[in-house]
Amino acid sequence: MIGLQRILTATCILMFIAGSGARIALADSGHARIVRLSLVEGDVRFARDVKGDPLAAEANPGWEAAVLNLPIRQGYVLATDQGRAVVEFENGAMAFLSENTVLEFYDLSSEDGGFTTRLILRQGTAEFYVNPSRSDYFSVTGGDFSVQAESRTTFRMNNFDDGSNVDVLHGRLTALTKGKSTPLQKNQVFSVKAGEPESATVEQAPGSDDFDQWVSGKIQSFNTATAAGSQYADSYDYSSGLGYTSGFGDLYTYGAWFPVAGYGNCWRPYGVGFGWSPFDFGSWYYDGAFGWSFLGGQPWGWLPYHYGGWLFRPGVGWVWSPSGSFGGGGVGRWRPVTGVWMRSAAGTVGIVPSHPLDVKGKTPLNLSAGLFAVTPRGVTSTLAPESTDRWKVEKAPARDVMQNQLAEASAPARVARTMASSGTAKARIATGDGSSAIVYDRTERRFVNAENSQPAKEGIPGVRVSPEQSRSGSATSQVPAVSDHVSGREGQREAVPSVRSVAPARATVPPPSVPRSVTTERAFNENSGGGSSRGGSSAAGSSRASSSGSASSASSGSNARASSGSASSSGGGGGRPH
Repeated sequence: MIGLQRILTATCILMFIAGSGARIALADSGHARIVRLSLVEGDVRFARDVKGDPLAAEANPGWEAAVLNLPIRQGYVLATDQGRAVVEFENGAMAFLSENTVLEFYDLSSEDGGFTTRLILRQGTAEFYVNPSRSDYFSVTGGDFSVQAESRTTFRMNNFDDGSNVDVLHGRLTALTKGKSTPLQKNQVFSVKAGEPESATVEQAPGSDDFDQWVSGKIQSFNTATAAGSQYADSYDYSSGLGYTSGFGDLYTYGAWFPVAGYGNCWRPYGVGFGWSPFDFGSWYYDGAFGWSFLGGQPWGWLPYHYGGWLFRPGVGWVWSPSGSFGGGGVGRWRPVTGVWMRSAAGTVGIVPSHPLDVKGKTPLNLSAGLFAVTPRGVTSTLAPESTDRWKVEKAPARDVMQNQLAEASAPARVARTMASSGTAKARIATGDGSSAIVYDRTERRFVNAENSQPAKEGIPGVRVSPEQSRSGSATSQVPAVSDHVSGREGQREAVPSVRSVAPARATVPPPSVPRSVTTERAFNENSGGGSSRGGSSAAGSSRASSSGSASSASSGSNARASSGSASSSGGGGGRPH
């Protein structure tokens, strides 16, 4: 009897340990992600760890000038003035920002191989190219509704003063507004008036404009270059859809691949001499979440500085290998810089390009090939190591070892714009004879016949829409407070009012939770050992609190919190509530 009791007790202990281990594994499975700012045209700026509406006066985040290859994590906000920007995600998804646009990265997390992406379009116009796997989740919230993409889709969202809409350019979407799901397909526009979720309508989309065409060209170029470059990425299984795609197309365009014995295909940029070193072109940027990061100043300066490792080949110079990252297979995990920080006995700080076979915490294998001095101005000349005893690996350099090389920037303006003045689908209103016109009454928030409408209240002009106005924005009407280039459309320019004086902040609905079907798929993949395959899925409309966990700020620096509703049992949480 005693023996049986011992067996039962031991079994219970083992079950408890196994259960605890499962909980620990779940807690560790969620982690923050880093995505890439892959194109900067004109004035683009960013802020980090923003809480609430970044355009609200009380938010007052610190804004900085955004540069090419800026790492973007959860909690960042990206804003354009007279400029455009492109953000690339790990699995090939992309976000394209038009002029005067503000996009918040509300939730960037990962669990069991699936990427959760929840964005908020605070202002302006953006297009999104999405190709999620079965365990990925991608949604964008703008104004009074959200959309979620469950298969390969390209869509455009506008969020203006009088309302917001989404135009499905390719594929399918699901629009979510006040508990209602509306399926959308190609060439359909879903529109909602500001503050009136019950006003949702579905219409046929107008023709494309120059911003749509600009985005289409970028997507085509990206896919072509990535497909061409992937043939050299033999260090990981690219064909499975699990490989990292962002950046490989740039390597194909701006450099050459060649085999190196023992390391497979390696890469070297065009136009550099034998004396070139990896840290010659770029700038340094400090983030409290991950420390000092190197921002490659060239279009190819993303993958080589955050994944893989460097080799010095006699007669050739420095080449980059996709393998490495402290023993990780393939491109491995993201790192702020593919370098090992060193400190001498005298206190001098240096950095050594990472070798693919480096072991974390151990003397870097490239120490004798390249040790570069770290000064307040950045990484400069080569240092002589003299002896390995003189230099020790340093986990991370202090904040004051260098100067942050990104300039401060002013807060973006809240630009007053309406759906009609910006040439969106709601503005495509024609009259029978072409002699009369339609006026948008901003007080009533509706379109009325100009001949029968009440005079506009003082200080709130109407927007006259001509019969010829189309999505190209060729309006002959008076458009209040619209710049020369609004969302890629030419329009009549008038004086822009002071920030936030004409366009007060309006509430944005919280981003949706991750659907149960996505979290179930992730659990299935985890338990069965199966990977996520690239392609579409049918995500159910029912949802719950997101269980996609972000790492805690102590481990990843992400500003993650539990999403609206109850937090997951693992303590992760899929985003930040509003």
